[in-house]
This record gives sequence, C-alpha cells and structure tokens, in this order.
Amino acid sequence: MKLATFMKQVADRLQMGGNFGTAHVYRSSLNAIIAFHGNGDLAFREVTPEWLKGFEIHLRSRGCSWNTVSTYLRTLRAVYNRAVDSRKAPYVPYLFRSVYTGTKADHRRALNDEDIKKVFTRLPDTFASIPVLRRTRDLFVLMFLLRGLPFVDLVYLRKSDLRDNVLTYRRRKTGRPLSVTLTPEAMSILNRYVNRNSTSPYLFPLLTSREGTREAYREYQLALRSFNRQLMLLGEILGLGDRLSSYSARHTWATTAYYCEIHPGIISEAMGHSSITVTETYLKPFRNKKIDEANKRVIDYVKCFVSGLMC
Repeated sequence: MKLATFMKQVADRLQMGGNFGTAHVYRSSLNAIIAFHGNGDLAFREVTPEWLKGFEIHLRSRGCSWNTVSTYLRTLRAVYNRAVDSRKAPYVPYLFRSVYTGTKADHRRALNDEDIKKVFTRLPDTFASIPVLRRTRDLFVLMFLLRGLPFVDLVYLRKSDLRDNVLTYRRRKTGRPLSVTLTPEAMSILNRYVNRNSTSPYLFPLLTSREGTREAYREYQLALRSFNRQLMLLGEILGLGDRLSSYSARHTWATTAYYCEIHPGIISEAMGHSSITVTETYLKPFRNKKIDEANKRVIDYVKCFVSGLMC
C-alpha cells in the first residue's frame, strides 16, 4: 500500500473515533508530504533516511519552526509504525534517526513578573466595561489559578466535574485524571461565568454540541481562535512585553512554580503531563537564567567571605 493512501485511511479512522484534533494533525502532515513529494503517491520503501532528510530541509525552507517539523515527522513515524505492524511496510531500523523528532522551546510563552502584574491587576475602567475583554482576562486568570489549565480542557469541563470546590477531570491530551481544589479567587471567577443553561452538561457556555461530534470540535476551534484574538488585543491594551495567548497561562504557571522551588516532578504531576520530559521542555528556557542567579549568589557569598564581611 502507498503512504498517502494509508495515511488518509488512518486520519479517517481517527475522525470516525472522535479524535478530530489528531485527525487534523495527520491531514496537515499529509498535505506537507504532498507539497514536498508531489501528487503522485509514495511507496513506503521510498521513505528512506535521505528522503526524510530532504523532507526536513524542505519544511525548514518553508519557514516551519523546529516544533512543526518535529510534529510532521513524528506523525509520519507513527503512520510508518502502524504500517509495519499491519505488514504494509518493511521494517527499517533507525529510519528516523537522522531527522529531528524532539521538542524545542522555540518561543518564550511565559509572562515575566511585570506582565503578570498587569494581567492580574484590575482592567482600566475604560476597558473594564467591555464584557468580552473582561471575560477574556478573567478566564485567562482562571486557567492560571487552575494550575495552567489548557483552554481545550476548560471548554470541555462538565458540571458533573465540580463537587463543592473540587474540580476533577481528565486531560483531553493525555487522559490523565486530575483533581484541583479551587481557591476562593478561582471560585469567584467560575461562579461569574458558569453555564446557566440547565439543559447543558458543560460547566462553561462555550460549547452547545454533543461532546465527541465534529460540530463540537468545530465549536472548540472557533472558541479557541476567538479567545486568542481577544488575548492579543488584551495584551496590546495592557502594554505587555510578550504576546499573550492561551498557552501563556499554562507556561506562566509552570515557570512560576519552578521559581518557587517546586520540584519539576511535582509540576509535571500538577499539570498532568505525560512525562517529566514534557515539563522540562517548558522550563528549559528559564533554567539558564536560574542557574546564573544561583551562580551570582555563590560568587556574592565568596566575595563577602573573602572580604571578611557577614553574609
């Protein structure tokens, strides 16, 4: 069987199973392969280390970030492994060894201290009267207070997930169960925007379609795009130094916890990451800064010791 044909079948099966996000990634990866190879289908035996390296170079030349390159190559590797398992492709050891399938921290997504203050401080009166901006800011703060809750998990939260002040749910991405005790600040925001429709199962009024349907996934995508647009506008209004996005709350919680000397293993558990390696990717851009700060403290101590001063 040919690669493109098999990959399309996998994407179709994923969509039929309700995995619309993953199916979308597979189709995007397939489109990138077609753009590189052309419309003619590709036999699995033609996927060689040389071909893969050429595909990687092609993606970078198109301006794709390393994370995007990795996503496409990891998706292709997953399809190849499925094909090998079903005896539709020959097994080639170390086929993907020469191309990048890791994760790079290409962009700083966490807010610095000054930007955190601006976001958590009450909106200026001029903009506080605009409901959509106030709601955008409040939901962003709530996502931070809920240990960097991803927007996709916020959207799909159900009323049954909340018992008193404890929220129990499963991560959409990893399926890991999480339980969060809401602080009074978080409860205040939640009560302000909780879904008042008694017939809806959702905790927030962001979806109307039944979970697991294509319509619900489309509603989620529209809600995410709208939320990110409003966050960009909010960031401009507040004069933030970095771009504000739905990812910022999650990354900011992780890095703040890291600076509070919380062990990466605990941060990983709190965020529902599949492994501590994912957490370390979040923290990597800030590790050198923290190491430099530690080095300065050591040097300052030695300088005090040598000069005979009390430290």
